[in-house]
Amino acid sequence: MKKAEYVNLLETIDACSGALAWTIRDGGNTPQDCWNNCPRGDWMLWLIHRLLEPPENEQVLRKFTGTKVKCARLVQHLMADGRSLAALDVAERFSEGLATRDELDAAHAYAVAAHAAACAAPAHALAAAAAACAASACALVAACAACAASAPAIAACAASASTEGEKILRKCADIVRADWPDIEEIISEQTRGEK
Repeated sequence: MKKAEYVNLLETIDACSGALAWTIRDGGNTPQDCWNNCPRGDWMLWLIHRLLEPPENEQVLRKFTGTKVKCARLVQHLMADGRSLAALDVAERFSEGLATRDELDAAHAYAVAAHAAACAAPAHALAAAAAACAASACALVAACAACAASAPAIAACAASASTEGEKILRKCADIVRADWPDIEEIISEQTRGEK
């Protein structure tokens, strides 16, 4: 795939303007360059979600959930409600094959409730939403509807300084790349799923 085709794909699936502009301006010469250089894990998680939704099989869902959990763990110190931490734990167990989809769905419901309860304290609300996103089987949560897998974006918002938020987003990008190193493979998986 050429970069122009990749940009067209991003436009087709409604990537946010910031991600699209970065890809065109700073991403590199190929889709893999863009993936390898991406400074924001939230963009990468969103893209995986959009390309693989619904996941073709439970193994892919477990892997994606595990990646989201690792990113959400970057801000777990901001999670004041035990339901958020419990949701992360269940999501992690699900990713390891130790919890069921029903348990994951229940954890997601508790995490969304924690998010709703925390709305008065923005940093806590954002961290709670990160847990809800990590525990969401479908990766699209009402509590964070702006982004399908927004745990890292939430982390950036929750961080008191923008440089701290950027560090968290970069750490998340590294986590995503470690788990999902090849964007072309993800794109081809999506193509196979459409047939």
